[in-house]
Amino acid sequence: MPRKLEESRRLRERAEQLIPGGVSSPVRAFKAVECEAPFIVRGQGSRTWDADGNEYLDYVGSWGSLILGHAEPNTIEAILSAAVNGTSFGASTPSETELAELVTQAFPHIQKVRFVSSGTEATMSAIRLARAYTKRKYVIKFEGCYHGHADALLVKAGSGVVTLGIPGSAGVLEEVSQFTIALPFNDTEVLEQAFSKYRHQIACVIVEPVVGNMGCVPANGGYLANLRTITQREKTLLIFDEVMTGFRVAFGGAKELYGITPDLTTLGKIIGGGLPVGAYGGPAEIMNMVAPLGPMYQAGTLSGNPLAMAAGIAMVKQLRDKKSEIYSRLDSLSAKLVDGITAAAKEAGIPLSANRVGSMFTWFFHPGPVIDWASASKSDTTAFGRFFRAMLDSGIYLPPSQYEAAFLSAAHTDEDVQKTIDAAKGVLANAMAGASRG
Repeated sequence: MPRKLEESRRLRERAEQLIPGGVSSPVRAFKAVECEAPFIVRGQGSRTWDADGNEYLDYVGSWGSLILGHAEPNTIEAILSAAVNGTSFGASTPSETELAELVTQAFPHIQKVRFVSSGTEATMSAIRLARAYTKRKYVIKFEGCYHGHADALLVKAGSGVVTLGIPGSAGVLEEVSQFTIALPFNDTEVLEQAFSKYRHQIACVIVEPVVGNMGCVPANGGYLANLRTITQREKTLLIFDEVMTGFRVAFGGAKELYGITPDLTTLGKIIGGGLPVGAYGGPAEIMNMVAPLGPMYQAGTLSGNPLAMAAGIAMVKQLRDKKSEIYSRLDSLSAKLVDGITAAAKEAGIPLSANRVGSMFTWFFHPGPVIDWASASKSDTTAFGRFFRAMLDSGIYLPPSQYEAAFLSAAHTDEDVQKTIDAAKGVLANAMAGASRG
């Protein structure tokens, strides 16, 4: 049944007069799925509500930030308690050190960490630090991986850039992007060729150990181990962009899950408890190059904001204290959801494959396998849009792009998952009529 969107439509028309496209981040415009976006006004647990009162089961969760669900009581209480004492000081606070201790305990290879206000700031700063440490210019990233909107990283990026069909971005100078080498993901041979061509010139390799911005795409077999071996051999820093996977795929992130230790790690999302935050960290030897100890400058008035620190502390402590219970349940519920919808597609004769790592997953309207951007880009985005719209009308809120990962939270229940599978069965059997089959 179509949703009522009168109030959301009015809010969008007002926003479009004042904000480019009416949104503060492009994917929110729902252009890739060709439908009107709701204006969300409230969240609780696994659900959100829009300005027209429509209720949704949410599998976006602030793009993975809300692993414990919306308006989680302990996190909200921590934010309110911190706000009573002031929202920002532009000065050091005890909460920064407390969250730093929690991060370094979960990621033991991180001896020192610097907080920033976004994932983009974290990756940008980590790359600057890698260049300062190695005294080299070139950076390797992978096609379809999105590491924020810093100029040097908007080269064959994923996420909204791919969704909108933009190969990079206007305003990014060739003089900047020429030092970024974009390679196919999961291809060790091409990686070796790049290191051979740019011998002793590559400062770092930055990678999402589980890609989330061309859809969820995990590394194949020994690919991460090969990355580690090659970068160590070439004295190049390996940066794990764990803005999405940190505290998500395991308490200690992809590093814990795969047993591969990078030189630098970037974090975000979950460590802010839903508030704006980012971080980068690594061994003291490297991190001591950051000002005021060293020559690599990076700063931010709102870095280490006390509200974000309080929210992050509350969330990470709960994940730590209930680690076994939370992560095992997230994994089993996510498996039930992903397998249930994949089976429904097979029964309906619709080509669909799925990738999942823990509570992070994507259904691709493509028979698969999806292992890199070349294979992900073969997905039937028209069929995905049809599926998305019908699921949204059924009260299921999925990421509004074929090339974004979905997330399950600890607030989701067995009943939520079954409701989602049942809705998908109906959509795939009925509303998907006319979608490509074969």
